[in-house]
Amino acid sequence: VANADALDYVFGYTVIHYISARDCRREGQWIVSKGQDTFAPMGPYLVTKDEFSNPHDINLSLKVNGVEKQNSNTKFLLFNINDLIEDLSTVFTIEAGDIIATGTPAGVGAGRTPQEWLKDGDVMEATVEGIGTLINTVKEI
Repeated sequence: VANADALDYVFGYTVIHYISARDCRREGQWIVSKGQDTFAPMGPYLVTKDEFSNPHDINLSLKVNGVEKQNSNTKFLLFNINDLIEDLSTVFTIEAGDIIATGTPAGVGAGRTPQEWLKDGDVMEATVEGIGTLINTVKEI
């Protein structure tokens, strides 16, 4: 997919809690720490792309137990949506229904001093301007 055409492949946008179990990370790969059951809740809505004049200028934030931990804008993504789609399409076929998580802004628990980890009962609120707030409670299993 050419970079200039990448947004033609987007149907819409939503909020994803992009969860990581850092204690499960294996050397050189992330699939076990990020790909476990329940680790990518999405919602509360899917907003079609025509509702965003510029997906590269959207405010987003995250609170844990009511305390803001992340606050940024999509203009600060390391790789914008066009770049992600272009790059990923060189590795696999982009198909209808594929979901691409763009990543997360600065402020994750592993990057804090001291480090902060989610625990049973914590309430996470991820907000994306124009979409809404996804609220999930951490449940240890």
